[in-house]
Amino acid sequence: MIGELLRVVAADGRLIVDERRRLPGRGAWLHPVPDCLAKAERRRAFPRALRVPGSLDAQGVHERLERLAES
Repeated sequence: MIGELLRVVAADGRLIVDERRRLPGRGAWLHPVPDCLAKAERRRAFPRALRVPGSLDAQGVHERLERLAES
């Protein structure tokens, strides 16, 4: 199951996909489907899970999920 999930981390106010699952810091796991990302954003799950104040820019994660959907 873990192979089916993407790990994301917060860096400089942005969400970054951790491809190798090795970036330092707290990470959050996400199903690689746009609906799951949208639901997590609506629920403000990332700032809470990653313990960062304020909102996070998830544009990079959106782009990564689009590339996954195309392949």
